[in-house]
Amino acid sequence: MKILIIEDEVEIAKSIMTFLKKEAMTIEHVITLKDAKDYIQMYEYDCLVVDIALPDGSGLEIVKEIKDSYPDTGVIIVSAKDTLEDRVRGLELGADDYLVKPFHLVELNARIRSILRRRLQKGVNEMRFNEITVLPDSHKVFVNGNELILTKKEYALLYYFMVNKERILSKETIVDHLWGDTIGISADSLDFVYTHLRNLRKKLLSVGCSDYIRTVYGVGYKFSDES
Repeated sequence: MKILIIEDEVEIAKSIMTFLKKEAMTIEHVITLKDAKDYIQMYEYDCLVVDIALPDGSGLEIVKEIKDSYPDTGVIIVSAKDTLEDRVRGLELGADDYLVKPFHLVELNARIRSILRRRLQKGVNEMRFNEITVLPDSHKVFVNGNELILTKKEYALLYYFMVNKERILSKETIVDHLWGDTIGISADSLDFVYTHLRNLRKKLLSVGCSDYIRTVYGVGYKFSDES
């Protein structure tokens, strides 16, 4: 799950990022409206956490822009102002939720997961693909009813495949989703993808799971049960 935090209060942003990274999320952070617009043009996100009062404009501009271009992206507005006008305006523009500062990080996490459940998981608390079951709220994976222990990156990769099953994902897209702008797209970063793919496939096969990770040569990978 890839989240963009648009927040000019650095300490608040750091707290949010530290907490959400422990929840196996890939987090990126920008401070200004301009940078936020640049990022949503360059990268795809599952959810945006948007402060309204930014140094160079209103975060509501981002809400409108992301919903116009990528309506399936979740949006949570955070604001120090608890005004009916801002709430109504944000929701009218397509925001999924509105949180008033100060808020508890566990509540923000719960609201993000609720949005992702509705948008990516189609409202269900578990995801199934043949013999594989993923429980996103607890980050647990089961194969034929037996729990499979994965690293955070292996879990994130499997989850990404599950929500994008039957879609071809380029190596660059996978790098961007799992590491964000903390790592450049390079031969070394692509090696990371190969390593995590190899380890994930090995663990799945070791517990009797079929191999659903298909290599689309010259393009990327697809998670599919079609040969």
